[in-house]
Amino acid sequence: MPRLVLWFGLAALVILTDQITKTLVVGQMVEGQAVALTSFFSLVLVHNPGAAFSFLAGASGWQCTFFTVIALGAAVVISYLIVRHRHDILFSIALALILGGAVGNLLDRVRLCAVVDFLLFHWRDHGFPAFNVADSFITIGAGLLILDAIRKSSRSTAD
Repeated sequence: MPRLVLWFGLAALVILTDQITKTLVVGQMVEGQAVALTSFFSLVLVHNPGAAFSFLAGASGWQCTFFTVIALGAAVVISYLIVRHRHDILFSIALALILGGAVGNLLDRVRLCAVVDFLLFHWRDHGFPAFNVADSFITIGAGLLILDAIRKSSRSTAD
């Protein structure tokens, strides 16, 4: 049981961090406003009704329900996997980070039918799509899942 508290506590910390940063940005900026912090990084407030890289952002509104249902389903499956694999440390950390990020973005979708994005990396006229803290944790979690799979594969090959 203590491990479950740790994993779901980590997910809750990710959600809290994500929601606090979004609240701060929304409270200080207006939609589309950009604040250059370096030559390659800016804060920019964007409400993205689509998924990653604004996938389906231009759809007629049905995507809000679609992405909400997908996120809810993912949260249930990930929670089940955490409970089932709670003793697998790297796997559980990865899932906790993904769960926290997914729920952070889910809260935006339920409240706004869009996700608040505000981190923007760019080089001259080329930019990576804006993203948020939840997206960052999801990406880190996915990377840890890959690392975990490689580690387990190496271990099984050595046996």
